[in-house]
Amino acid sequence: MQSIVDLLETRAIESPDALLLAWEPVDAPAKEWTRGAFLHHVGSVAGGLVARGVKAGDRVLVHGDNSPELLLSFFACAWIGAVCVLANPKSSSDELAWFAERTSAVGAITQAGLPGRPATSANGLSWIAAIGDATDAPVFGDLNGPPPPRARTAPDHPACMLFTSGTTSRPKAVVWSHANLLWAAEAGRRGAGLLPSDIHLVCVPLYHVVGLAWSVLPALEAGAAIVLLPRFSASRFWPVALARRATVASHVQFSSAVLFRQPVPPGHAFRLWLNSTWLPEYQAHFGIPLIGWWGMTEIVAAGILGQPDRAQQAGTIGYAAPGYSLRIADSGQNELSPGQVGELELLGAPGRTIFSGSFGDAEATAAAFTDDGWFRTGDRVKVHTDGSIQFVERSRDVIKTGGEGVSPAEVERVIRLVPGVADVSVVGRPDPVLGETGVAFVVPQSAARGNGQLSTQIADFCKERLASFKVPREIRFIEQLPLVGINKVAKGELRRLAALSEPPAPTTHA
Repeated sequence: MQSIVDLLETRAIESPDALLLAWEPVDAPAKEWTRGAFLHHVGSVAGGLVARGVKAGDRVLVHGDNSPELLLSFFACAWIGAVCVLANPKSSSDELAWFAERTSAVGAITQAGLPGRPATSANGLSWIAAIGDATDAPVFGDLNGPPPPRARTAPDHPACMLFTSGTTSRPKAVVWSHANLLWAAEAGRRGAGLLPSDIHLVCVPLYHVVGLAWSVLPALEAGAAIVLLPRFSASRFWPVALARRATVASHVQFSSAVLFRQPVPPGHAFRLWLNSTWLPEYQAHFGIPLIGWWGMTEIVAAGILGQPDRAQQAGTIGYAAPGYSLRIADSGQNELSPGQVGELELLGAPGRTIFSGSFGDAEATAAAFTDDGWFRTGDRVKVHTDGSIQFVERSRDVIKTGGEGVSPAEVERVIRLVPGVADVSVVGRPDPVLGETGVAFVVPQSAARGNGQLSTQIADFCKERLASFKVPREIRFIEQLPLVGINKVAKGELRRLAALSEPPAPTTHA
């Protein structure tokens, strides 16, 4: 197979009347697509894109919650050889403008009613189509036309871009090739042992690696049916799972932690859950076999994965997945040794088992790898005697909140633009449900020192320019940032202060 659409077409030819997608919206009747109907619909959307001038290699910004339209757009771009640029639906208008500019997107498919909105006048986009009711843009249904000839792209042709937060002030556009997508489909199906009879409930976001590459594509590879929710909902998860007789579900820390607080209804059909961490108390509560998994956008598939028939220690994320080699930074070993704790590095094949690179940023791509070609994950792990791996912490300065990565540098860049702010540093604070939440330590200018209005101005400014999950949950004023070495902010000290309800005065270290 050359393209991810080849996989979709193969499944449609095999069993055109088999259920591919069941859509369970919040406030509308459920809808279903067979494999044949979905392939035909993808071709029609591809025709609509061609009618708007989209060509092979062009980028199309796609911005919305989970929906059939998002999946149709994703496969339609692949049909004509265009690149689907997936954006977080919580993105602000400022962020979307930057995404469009950064990728030179020619058009955008957006969801009506979201906080942020791409604008043709500001972004250089030639057209916008809206999912849902919109008064200021053509609706998604207008993206309809005769299916064009399929683009015969090479496996290394770019298919998709996702934005990921790193340590820089702006997210990076991670490029996935068609070979990456096909690898994710194969590795995910094999690793989880998915079956054609499975019904995979997907409530994690499709703009994220877990929803698209670890859930939807492996289900397609297995010939399983997909039940899609707009987003995770604690009140709707079990009713939909019971009604659809779901057998597999994908989770992140946030969703499984919320469900852990609820009773488990009898009579469900689940045989497997995939979760960020294997926890025996969770498996006992749900009564469902769990396997852990770990990865990141750049790795495409899960680089560490549990094995259903192999015991692992509590709190671990699994074992090295086939197709990847793992080592601890500077260990010089290609195999992890029991007892080792350190920063994890991963070896894969660029453009196939790991990402192709950061779009338009050769410097960032080069910095992501060691001189001998290992990808720097930025995660510290511990290896147990049975070979299972436990996540310890992020080495990179990234806050993980509700399954989302937040770059403190990006938040700091925005807060520094607020009049009255002299300096700022943002750190994460542990949270039992979200994993972490952001705390901004702000040094006010003398004229604004102690001014409660400044806190409101900072919060409002962040809400206007950042996705909601990036906005700090708390703003603390501080006379000076603690320093270590030569003018380097002591973020460890700030994390300690963030965990306190009443922080003491920080110290400055020489």
